[in-house]
Amino acid sequence: MITVQVVGLGMSPADLTPRAKEIILEAQVLVGGRRLLDYFPEHRGMKIPLGKDPEGTLKQLPALAETKRVVVLASGDPNFYGVGPLVVKVLGAKQVVIHPNLTAVQTACARLQMPWQDATVISLHGRSWEHLAAVLGKPGPLLIYTDPAHPPGEIARFLLARGLSSARFCVLEDLGQDAERVTWMSLAEAQAREFSSLNLVVVAPEPGEASSRRPQLHLGLPEAALVHQAGLITKAEVRAVVLAKLALGPGQVLWDVGAGCGSVGLEASLLVPRGKVFAVERHPERAAQIAANRDKFGVHNLEVVCAPAPVCLAPLPDPHRVFVGGGGPEIGAIIQEAVRRLGPEGRMVVTAALLETLATARTALEQAGWEVEVVQIQVSRSHPLAGGTALRALNPVWIVTGYWTNTDEKSPLTPL
Repeated sequence: MITVQVVGLGMSPADLTPRAKEIILEAQVLVGGRRLLDYFPEHRGMKIPLGKDPEGTLKQLPALAETKRVVVLASGDPNFYGVGPLVVKVLGAKQVVIHPNLTAVQTACARLQMPWQDATVISLHGRSWEHLAAVLGKPGPLLIYTDPAHPPGEIARFLLARGLSSARFCVLEDLGQDAERVTWMSLAEAQAREFSSLNLVVVAPEPGEASSRRPQLHLGLPEAALVHQAGLITKAEVRAVVLAKLALGPGQVLWDVGAGCGSVGLEASLLVPRGKVFAVERHPERAAQIAANRDKFGVHNLEVVCAPAPVCLAPLPDPHRVFVGGGGPEIGAIIQEAVRRLGPEGRMVVTAALLETLATARTALEQAGWEVEVVQIQVSRSHPLAGGTALRALNPVWIVTGYWTNTDEKSPLTPL
């Protein structure tokens, strides 16, 4: 088999090195998107478009490469959100040589005279909006590869809905082409405009804007860092154990039911990148506190649901994890609904300050056939007294953890 060459065109064939041009000229088969193939109208080789099933098309290449020199064309750099990894996957690493080139990110930052070592780069091509939500609030510029389902105008609307109205927004269209255009605008202006389908979006904070001075969210926030009502907040030490028992991971959905001021859900948002936290709180004033705390720390993957549980849980997406920090007399029904919606590897954690709540939680989980673990947390904190230091005890809290098992095989979440 003749080695297949994957050649990045950069922004256009003008970015090709002499060696890359020679490889393309000598090719007997050219493979690539129609826009890239159109750059070589005079080429005499066979031309194969990469359409909606690129992997299926690439599977034809080994047979062709037995007797022909095959070149796969890529936009930008083949290994940066490009076709390079897919070619290697289909043909095998030993059968492929990749020739890198400029990326749209490099070119955009050169046009804007913007350093990009601290930039966050994501692609929304074929991906969900959660990928964008997961990186909002990071320092430095944000560079976004778009697609028809996520054009610049929709991105601007998405950012406006999350309170980023002061962000600077730049759309770079047709980079490296005769029609190249670079335009800075407000989010409000961007949402009403149409752009070339070949574009890259740059989002940059306004110099000196409040987000650059935003406090940093971290695990173990002191209670004073959060807006809350008369001490109704899960204490930092209890939060730490709750988050450990939840065993959170990337992409998971967490229900934080009876969220209070949102302290657990806010810290949990750090542990579910590309995931989502739904903070459910029936009291409007406390729901407003969750929203205020969320905005203070720039958390973009937490949604506030102000409604009574368990009724309001029905429209929410199925969870991977559930934390119940409140619920009053409905706590049994809340646990039953959560158990019903959790999958076989789901996990639930309930905190209880009252013996009655502890009993209800244990009973509901055991009746559902779940394994139950109970931990009591007794915290004492130092405080000054008579020129020295004494300890003052906080109210004890029970942490109830439930996880699913069956009669034949223990869940992987079962403790050893």
